[in-house]
Order: sequence, then structure tokens, then C-alpha cells
Amino acid sequence: MDEIANHLGMSKKTIYQYFKDKDALVEGVIDIEIQKHEAEFTHYAANSENAIHEVFLAIDNIQETLKHMNPSVMYDLQKYHGAAFEKFRTHKNTFFYSITKTNIERGISEGIYRKELNVDILTRLRLANMFLMFDFEHFPSNKFTAIEIITETTDNFLHGMSTQQGLLIIEQYKQERKK
Repeated sequence: MDEIANHLGMSKKTIYQYFKDKDALVEGVIDIEIQKHEAEFTHYAANSENAIHEVFLAIDNIQETLKHMNPSVMYDLQKYHGAAFEKFRTHKNTFFYSITKTNIERGISEGIYRKELNVDILTRLRLANMFLMFDFEHFPSNKFTAIEIITETTDNFLHGMSTQQGLLIIEQYKQERKK
């Protein structure tokens, strides 16, 4: 709390006028991040050219977020701020589940994801993949960056779901990103 007060140029007493304790402050930050992500990811879904483009837009956002995020934030949330972690976990299992499922269904209807996919299983698999970057036991931070993990798992995931047409779109977006 001292660091936060110093960074904001205010006293701890002022912070405590708005937040009961450190846990309430952390929960407030999680609420803001959840609202921000929901707005951004909903925007990507509504304004993307197709389901694959939507994923590329989302990954760009996640990569930018990861540049400014301490890799241990999820571990610290879970260990020290259980209520905030539970809010995030619930958000992941509701909003991210819904937006991922809708993306897969969209890709199937667009003919760029294979029609025989089990949408529920792949949605759950994608959620698990998205959070592997915080699994330091299997992906130690001294060996892999979070950006490497999310990029590689997303690429693999898209390739596994895509039709020939989808694979061409993936390669097109990859080439555009290199420019």
C-alpha cells in the first residue's frame, strides 16, 4: 500500500477512504480489467473480418498486455487474494468460454474451421491453453516467455481447427504481421 500511495502521490489514508483494505483494492483492479477485456474482445468479435482475424486481434491484445504484466501475477492473485482470483476464474469460465465458443461456431459457419469439431471440448481446451503461460511447473519463466507460449499454442490451435481455406487465411495474416 505504501508503494501504491507513493506512486499515486497520495497518502495511504486517502486510498483507504475508497478501499477497505488491500484485497478490496486488488478486487477493484480485477473488476476494471474484466470490464476492459470484455469491451475489447466484444469489439474484436464484432469488427473482425472473420473468426481467424478475431483470434489474431485478440492475441495482439494479449501480447501487449503481457508486455506490461509480471508473470507471477496469477500465482500471487491465487495465493494472496483469493476473492479476486475467484472473480478472474469465474470471468474466464463464463465470458472467455462464451466468446471462444462463439468464435469456433463462427469459424465453422464461415467454412474456415472444420465442421466436425466438438465445439464444447475445443472451447474448454482453448481456455486451458490460454492460461498455460501461468503454469511455471511445465513452462518455467526462465525458459519460455508468456508471449512465446500464447503465440505457439494459438498457432497450433488454429491450424488444428482450420479447413484449407482457413489455413490460407492464417498464412495471410501471418504475412501481414511480418510487414
